[in-house]
Parts: sequence; C-alpha cells; structure tokens
Amino acid sequence: MRKSLIRKTLTAVFAAAAVLLSGCSQPAAPASGTQIAADTTAAQTEPPEEKNELTALEVTRLMGNGINLGNTMEAYNHAGYLNGQDPTGFESLWGMPHTTQEMVDGMKASGFDTLRIPVAWSNGMNYESGDYTIDERLFARVEEIVNYALNADMYVVLNEHWDGGWWGMFGSASEETRAKAMEMYKAMWQQIAERFRDYSYKLILESENEDLGDGLNSTVMCEDSGQLKGDEIYDKIYEINSEFVKVVRGTGGRNADRFLLIAGYNTDFDHTSDDRYRMPEDTAENKLIVSVHYYGPWDYCGTKAVNQWGSPVQYREQNETLAKMTRFTEKGYGVIIGEYGVLTDGKPTPKPDTDIYFTNFLNNCDLYNYCPLLWDCNGLYRRREGRIYDETIAKLFLDRSFAAQSSLTDEQVKENAKKGMAEALEAAEKRMSDENDIPATDDTAVAWIMYQSGDYAVSYSVGDIYDPTNKTVNVKATNALITGDGEYTVSLDLSGAGGGKGVTFSALGIYNGEILFPDHVITIKSFKVNGEEKEQDGKGYTCSDNGKCTRMNLYNQWVTKAPDDPRMADGTPEEASAQIWKAGKNERINSIEITFTFTAV
Repeated sequence: MRKSLIRKTLTAVFAAAAVLLSGCSQPAAPASGTQIAADTTAAQTEPPEEKNELTALEVTRLMGNGINLGNTMEAYNHAGYLNGQDPTGFESLWGMPHTTQEMVDGMKASGFDTLRIPVAWSNGMNYESGDYTIDERLFARVEEIVNYALNADMYVVLNEHWDGGWWGMFGSASEETRAKAMEMYKAMWQQIAERFRDYSYKLILESENEDLGDGLNSTVMCEDSGQLKGDEIYDKIYEINSEFVKVVRGTGGRNADRFLLIAGYNTDFDHTSDDRYRMPEDTAENKLIVSVHYYGPWDYCGTKAVNQWGSPVQYREQNETLAKMTRFTEKGYGVIIGEYGVLTDGKPTPKPDTDIYFTNFLNNCDLYNYCPLLWDCNGLYRRREGRIYDETIAKLFLDRSFAAQSSLTDEQVKENAKKGMAEALEAAEKRMSDENDIPATDDTAVAWIMYQSGDYAVSYSVGDIYDPTNKTVNVKATNALITGDGEYTVSLDLSGAGGGKGVTFSALGIYNGEILFPDHVITIKSFKVNGEEKEQDGKGYTCSDNGKCTRMNLYNQWVTKAPDDPRMADGTPEEASAQIWKAGKNERINSIEITFTFTAV
C-alpha cells in the first residue's frame, strides 16, 4: 500500500530524518566549493547503525519518477586528463551547462523525485600505467552534484557510464588484459563505495550502464577484443555484477545494506529477461534492483524519420515489452528503467505524440512498480531556466511525481494505470482509418516495403513488425494482402515527405509470412524507383530474422553476404546477392514500386 509505505518510511527507515534526507554523512570534510545543506555538518557525526528496512520493491515506488543528468559527468576526455587537463572541466565538453544546485532544485520542482548521475570515472584515472586512483578533483565534483540532489530531497543513482569503451578489455584475447579489466573495475568501485559509504540510503550505486553485454567485446579501445561468445557473455556479466556487489558490501557502513542497481545485458529487455541472465548473490536481503533501458521503437525515439506514434501495434509492443520485467519483480527485485525518452536533439519542443507515448509508458511503470528515469540532455528540461517549457509535458511529469500520487493506495495507482492503458489502446484502434492501411492481425499476411533513407530523415515501417503508422508523416503506401500463391504489387510514395535521400535500409517484407505460408519464396519481377525500372545487382533471396516475417533484403548495409543456403525459386544460389539495390548515396528517392510472385517451393 502506498500510504503504508510512506508511514513506514517516516517511522522506521527515516527515523533519523536529519541524517537520511539532508545530503551526505561522510566522515571526510567536503571539498572546497562543495555546497552542503545547513544540517549536513551535524549529520556527519551521526553513526550509521540504523538499518535499511525498505525492500527493493518498496523503494522503487518511493523513487517516483526521475531524470538523468545526461551528457554531463560522463562526457569523455580521458586523453585530455592524461595531458594535464582538470577532469572537472569535461562537464561541459558535450554542450551541457555547468551543474548548479538551482538546476537540480528545478528538477525536483518539475516533478522528478530521482536524479541519475552518469559518470566516466576513468576521466580522472591514469589506468594505462596501472594506477587506478580516481583524481580527487573529479571525486569532489561528483560528490558535490550528489549533494545537490540529496539537498533537494531526491533519490540519487550513481553509476559507471560507458567511459570510452574500456569495457572491451573483458573480451580480450589476452588473459592478462582481462585480469587488468577486473582489477580496474574492482579498484574503481572500492574507491567509490568507500567515498559514499555513510551516505544516506537515498543514494543508490549502479554497476554499469549499457556495456555489460556486447560492450564487453568492444574493439574501440581493445583491438583484440571480441572473444566472448553466447553464454560466455552472460557468465561474464554475472561475474562482474557479483564482484560489484561484493566490493560495495565489503566496505561496510550503509553500504552493507544499501540498494544496488544491477545492469542488465545491454540494459535490453529481451536479453535481460532471458533465462541465462542471473542476478548476483547478496548478503543483504531484498536490496537488489535490475536496470534496463527503453527507446522503442528507435525510429521514433531516436531518429528524425518517424515523427508520429500511437498505432495499436506500437501500443501493444510497448505494453508487451515492459511486461517482461515482471519476472524480476515477482522474485522481489526492484526494476529501474534507467533511461527512456523521445529524443529532441537538445530542443525544448517535444516530438509529436511524445505526450501519449510518455503517458502509456508511465502507466506501465505504475502498473508494474518500475521506477522510470527520463534521459534528458538539457532538452525537455531546460537546466538554466530550471523548468520544462512545454506545458503538456510539464503537467504530465508533475502529475506523476510521488507527491502528486502519494494520497493514492498502490491498488488505486494500478487500477488507474490499467484503465488508462486500455482506453489508449481502444482509441488507437479507432484511429486506424486510412483506407490504404491493412491492419496487422495474427491471421493476416501483409506485404509492404520497408524503407529508411540514407540520412535517417524519411522512413516507412522498418522492422519485422508491420505497422503502417510507423512512418514519416505524408509518406503514402500501397500494401498488399497476401491470400496465397500469386503475383502482388506494393509501392511507396515518398514525395509528400520531400523524398528520401539515398537508402540505409530497405526490404520487401511479408508480415506473418513464415507462419501462414511456410516454405514460400519471393521472386521479384519488376523493381521501379522513381517510375523507372531499376537494375538489380544479382538475385534477392528469401529469409526470415524472427521466424514470423518473410523478408527479401533490397539494401541492407549490415548484411553484405548471402547465406550458404538461400531460399530461391529457381535453385541458383550462386546468383544470390545480399544487396540487390544499387542505390546512389545522394539519389533522391520519390517512389518505389515492386511487383513480385509469392510461391511455395
């Protein structure tokens, strides 16, 4: 119950309110220039014997709705540090303003109850020489910002964030390099944990960002990396997260039962919900939280091309994806979605439909008791002004703050979320009125052309899930209902969106083709671009990435070689080509039309 959590917080865990809600209670004196709340000095002398009585599921509810201090303390310039630059100067390297108490106070006033502070700790570490000592100047500045948030009565998540990709050392071919990676990681967290050992329980330490996964094989800083395969990656993630827990717990103080945030595989929902992903063992009970990130669909959240959201397919995809993390909450682990957002390139104006996207997303978080942390880089929230310009978005976050919802029971919060999600999906289904759009259903096969322009500015339904609303506004499509063997024509008219500049990816897809028409193949009879027949570079082959959608790649810059056994109607695998569209880099694409046969083999 939400009300009982508040009472529990006030009476049990936060009995020593001056200690836990002030700022820091570290035994060391603050660095010069550090802003500390008035009662912090007294708090420093308070012994940290009190226990953390909250569970991970309870604290994620209390953490409310949060925000990231993005592109700030994780701005990377390790080479600059080695050349003698002050690591605190990197804070504005990626275009962000110098952080102040007023900026953080404005976050709290805007409805954000938690601040996540990404940090590139190697910005102040001469690790190449085997010295893993974190520069005191960097430590003091991070500590100062942590205090800003605690002073504002916010929860704080502090992590190790990308950091130039040194994580690839874990996947090195050299055993010595792999050992150094673990030595560096443990030394890093030993120092961080000791520094913040007696801080309020409102400080949460996070093991990593998105690099526990494929990032362990990164060759950015380790050329011989890439040695970890399949299950080995999952095993290494478990090992790293386990060492993180051991190191932090071993420093004692409040770290003995502090909440710890454990990074998922790539912080990806699918990889993290895989049975191979394991949470580490812990000496504290019910104090672990798992971290995942959500930017789906990326074409809408991360590119300019798709500038609308809200189809039934998109609502269902979001709802189904977010539900996956209940496998953790059912076991007593908390869930923090450490990053989500519809990116704005640093502009204060939200993308169209951001409000309904956020509303459904936050309803999911309320329903499943996840803590969401908005990724923002001086975009929607303007740091210097201390506010969100867009009134609709500003109200949305204020209404989702813990204070705004604190009078509701957990049951009421969940019922409101369920109702909002059901009404939103129903409204989306009613909006599907475009006569050229064939709705996607489980018993329907639909052919369409996927397209992503070379500059990512124009797009239509990219991916194995057919969604005719996942597109750039004013792009028109003529799709085809597949009823069996036969000849079909599909087309795209991009002229209303100004045309596409070149191509990054394009494919002919048949939604549910593998399920409803297994062992069928696509054979292109005519391929026209801008009304003229396009010369094909070899013959396309039929394939499937997910076992549901049948596909023939037209141009895919990530797939440059045909498989050994391509599915082809005429039995000429030697002529198969991974890319059959010779697209000019700056070619203006106004229309695409494909006529093909779909037949059983």
